Amino acid sequence: MIRKLVRRMLTAQVFSALTVSLCLLIDNIMIGRFLGEEGIAAYGLANPLLLAIGAFGSLLAAGIQVTCSRSLGLGLQEETNAGYSSAVFISAVVSGLFMLAVLLFTSFFAGVMGAGSSGPLFEQTRDYLAGFSIGAPGSIGALVLVPFLQMAGKSGLLIAAVLTMTVTDVALDLLNVLVFHGGMFGMGLASALSYYAAMAVAAVYFLSPKCVFRFSLHRVTRAKIAEIFRNGIPASFSMAAAVILVFLMNRLLLALGGEESRAALAAFTVITSIGNAAQCINTGTGGVSLTLAGILYSEEDRNGLKNLLQLLCRYAVILGFGMGLFLVLSAPLCAGLFLPEAGKAQDLAVLGLRIFAAGLIPCCVNSALKNAYQATERTVLTEVLSLAEGALLPVFFAFLFSRFMGVPGAWLYFAAGETAALGCIALVIWRRTGKKPWQDDAFLLLKKDFGAGPEDLMEVEIRSMQEVAAAAEKAEDFCLRRGQSGRLGNHIALCIEEMAGNTIQHGFSRDGKEHDLFVRMLHKEGYWVIRFRDDCSAFDPVHYLPAEGEESVGIRLVLSLAEEARYTYSLNLNNLTLRLPEDRSGPESTGGKA
Repeated sequence: MIRKLVRRMLTAQVFSALTVSLCLLIDNIMIGRFLGEEGIAAYGLANPLLLAIGAFGSLLAAGIQVTCSRSLGLGLQEETNAGYSSAVFISAVVSGLFMLAVLLFTSFFAGVMGAGSSGPLFEQTRDYLAGFSIGAPGSIGALVLVPFLQMAGKSGLLIAAVLTMTVTDVALDLLNVLVFHGGMFGMGLASALSYYAAMAVAAVYFLSPKCVFRFSLHRVTRAKIAEIFRNGIPASFSMAAAVILVFLMNRLLLALGGEESRAALAAFTVITSIGNAAQCINTGTGGVSLTLAGILYSEEDRNGLKNLLQLLCRYAVILGFGMGLFLVLSAPLCAGLFLPEAGKAQDLAVLGLRIFAAGLIPCCVNSALKNAYQATERTVLTEVLSLAEGALLPVFFAFLFSRFMGVPGAWLYFAAGETAALGCIALVIWRRTGKKPWQDDAFLLLKKDFGAGPEDLMEVEIRSMQEVAAAAEKAEDFCLRRGQSGRLGNHIALCIEEMAGNTIQHGFSRDGKEHDLFVRMLHKEGYWVIRFRDDCSAFDPVHYLPAEGEESVGIRLVLSLAEEARYTYSLNLNNLTLRLPEDRSGPESTGGKA
C-alpha cells in the first residue's frame, strides 16, 4: 500500500510543484523576450524578497504537514481542525501585513536588493516588487492549503488549482506585454492574480459541506499556532537559506562590474528559474516524505518508515537522473527561451544549466532524508542540514571555485553543495549509529526502543474472506503466545473478523476496483492496538453506523470491546484504530487455545 500511495502522492506533488514553478518560468520568458536582459536582471534582484514571501508560506505548510499528519495518524480530528483554523488565520494576518509593508516601502526594498537608488534597473526592480506583493495573501494561502488538499485526498483538485494558476498567469502575461504594456509592474501583478485564481478553485472544496476540515475562530489558539511554527521552523531554514544564497550570489556576480556583471546576473536568473522548475522532483519527494513519515512516526511504524525512505531514495535517483539528462540536452533551448540573442549571457546560462544538472540526484536524496528527520522530531539536525545545504556549502563552493575559474566556477555552487551535504548526512549517520547509512535502518536515526520489536508486532495484508479468517486465527495465536488470556485472544480475533470482513464484503465490491487492506496489531505495555487501513471509499464506523443489519451488529460489538476507537480519512485512506486493554488472566480463560 505504501508503494501505491507514494506513487500517487509523488505524481501529484511533482506535477503541482512543476506547474507552480512554470508560472515563474513563464514570467521570466516574457520578461526576457519583451523587456530584455535588463528586465531579467531586475527580476533576479527582486527574487530574494519573493523567496522570503514563499519562505513564510513554506514554514506554515511544513508545520501543517507535521502537526496535522500526526493528529490524523492518532485519529484526533478536533486537533486537526484546530491546526487548520489556526493556520488559515495566521496566514491571512501575516500575509496581509507583508503585502502592506512591501507596497509602502518598495523603493527601500529595491535598494536593499542591490538595484541602487535610481536608473532603469532600480525602477524595474521596484515595479516588479510592487506588482508581485499584491499577491502575497494568495501566494501564501495557496501554499497553506496544499497540505490540507493532500491530506483530504483531493489530488485532482490540487492539480486543477495549479493548472488554473498557470493558464491565468500565461493569459495575463500576454495581455500585459501585448495590450496593456504594463512593464515589470504588470508582470508581477499577473503572477499575483494567478495565485488568487488558484485559491478560488481550492475554495470549491474548503467551503463545501464535504470538506473534512472545519474552520472556526474559536479553534484558533496561541498554542496551536506555536506548534505549527515550531514544526515548520526546519522548512523555514531551507527557505531562509535560499534567500541568503540568491542574495549572496547576486552580490558575488555584481562584484564583477560592467557588462560582464549584468550578463552573469541575467544568466544566474535563468539558471535559478529553470533550476527551480527542475527541482519539482525534489519538492515532491520532500513533501511526500514529510507527510507520510509524520503519520508513520505517530503510529511508531518503524518498518513503514524504513520502506518509505528506501522507496523515496530509489525514486530520487531515477527522477534526478532523468531530469538531469533533460537539462543537459535541452540547455541551449532553455537558455534561448529567456535570452533569445546569442552572446555572453546565453553562453553562461547554457554552461550553468549543465553543471546544475549534476546536483539533482543528491538534492532529491537529501530532501527525502531531511524531511523525514523533521517528521521524526530530529529538529536541530534538520535545521543545521537545511542551512548548510541551502546556503553555507553552496556559497562556500561558489566563492572558492570562482576565485580560480571565474563565473563558470561559481556555477558549481549547487552540485558541489548538494554532494557535500549528502556526505555530511552519511557522516552523521555513521557517528550516531556506528553503521554505514545503507546498513539495516541506520539511515532512520531512530532510537533503538522506537516502535515494536518483531515479537510484539503482527502485520498482514488481506484481500479475501478466506484471508480474513486466517488473519483472525493468526492474531489469536499471536496474542496467546504472549501470555494473554483466551478471552482477549477471542476479542481480538472477533475485531479482525468483523471489521476486515465488512471491508472486504462492502468496501472491496462497491466500485469494482482493486483495493488493499492492511491490518497491523501492536502490543504495548498495558494495552493492544489494532489498526485497519484500506483504500476503499470513505466510511466512518465510529460515528456513522449503518441503521440496521448484520454489519451494524458486528461493528457495535467491536466498538463495545474496544476501550478506545479512532477513525480518520486521510490521503484517500480509511484509518481505524482500536485500543484494547491487556489481559493476562491466562490462556485457559473463556475457552482460549492452549
